[in-house]
Amino acid sequence: MFKKALSVFLFMSLEKHENFIEALIFASEKSISTEEIIMVMQEILGDKLIPEEIQAAINRIRKKYNSMEVAVELVNINGGYQFLTRKEYYPVVNQLHIHRSKKKLSQAALETLAIIVYKQPITKLEMEQIRGVNCDYTVNKLLDKELISISGKASTVGKPLLYTTSSIFMDYFGINSTEDLPQFNDLKDENNTIGDHVE
Repeated sequence: MFKKALSVFLFMSLEKHENFIEALIFASEKSISTEEIIMVMQEILGDKLIPEEIQAAINRIRKKYNSMEVAVELVNINGGYQFLTRKEYYPVVNQLHIHRSKKKLSQAALETLAIIVYKQPITKLEMEQIRGVNCDYTVNKLLDKELISISGKASTVGKPLLYTTSSIFMDYFGINSTEDLPQFNDLKDENNTIGDHVE
């Protein structure tokens, strides 16, 4: 009888943890890491959990959503977990984004962000040398959107600020790291040449 009661208690305890973890992931504006989940659970509930327990609960949550006919799924991005719309529903979500075009990145912002992605850490002067225009406004906009962050100062004269992409950048583009982005070799097209090819 005692073993049965203990089993029921443990099951209820695990189920409670799973519900709390699901709520944390759902409520988080960006991907939430296993470490963050453990910290919150300990501070609020007083429960001491290990990463393996959190991972097991996350796997059960993912399995639950995969078995249901719903428009969202639990994914692992940027070293954490987040609920995202399933790929088959991207067109309708994209339409919403079109209607909210004010929040979309401008061409200048995209160009500056691309330079930061591939050249980081980079100073504003280096960005301006590549783009050929002043980048003050664009850099400030990217900082406001938290897509980039200041990572330190360069060792050159004047010690200018260095800029890198942020963790929110990963969430924004749905990737785990900048390695998931196309590399220069992938973008190179041998057919894109000027003039006649000479052996």
